[in-house]
Amino acid sequence: MTELVVLASMGTISAWNELAPAFTRLTGHKLIVTQESAATLEQTLASNAAADLLVLYTEPMNGVIGQGKVLEGASTIFARAAVGLSVKSGAPWPDISTPEAFKRTLLAAKSICYSFGGSGSVAARAIEKLGIAEQLTPKTIRSEGGPAAGYVARGEAEMAIQQVNVSKPIPGTDYVGDLPADLHEYVVFPIAIMAVSKEQEAARALIRFVTSPQAAPLLKKGMMEPAAS
Repeated sequence: MTELVVLASMGTISAWNELAPAFTRLTGHKLIVTQESAATLEQTLASNAAADLLVLYTEPMNGVIGQGKVLEGASTIFARAAVGLSVKSGAPWPDISTPEAFKRTLLAAKSICYSFGGSGSVAARAIEKLGIAEQLTPKTIRSEGGPAAGYVARGEAEMAIQQVNVSKPIPGTDYVGDLPADLHEYVVFPIAIMAVSKEQEAARALIRFVTSPQAAPLLKKGMMEPAAS
């Protein structure tokens, strides 16, 4: 049995919970998926630690490709995740059905939390489009080391904006819904083969699997979507 080490960001762990066992059943290859924060991933890449595949959202993946840490031409977009708003369980659900309603909701909120990652970039761009970035700055919290919805669950923020698959599993919070259409963007995730991988054939098999029709229902079970949805 071949073992493949996959370095993955928090944003895709829900999908790997479904994809990894299915891939093992299909091929006999075992996946060791490690959740990497931005800080630990930077250290891992700098040390050239043994790993076979890397999964990140688009912007940092482009940076890693530029450093020559992954095989040339071996990066493939395979999944995406919606971004939306969460509140504390039991709290009234605010109106986020239109950009104007979402704007009123954010302005009325006591505090808002979003990350430094892909969903945080989506949140920041949405707020910029609404023209309220300056007004929200004093009551904005940026999450580090865990889901933004966790801040809501602990009472450290009133609302959180993050990926649906990261937010929904957090106990004590409710996912109200995706950002309104004119403001919504998906966080897109490529998967790439590491230059240091010694199991490139098996790594390519994994990429074929996660981009195949077989993977689509597994991604959806993990609250994500195939990239081509």
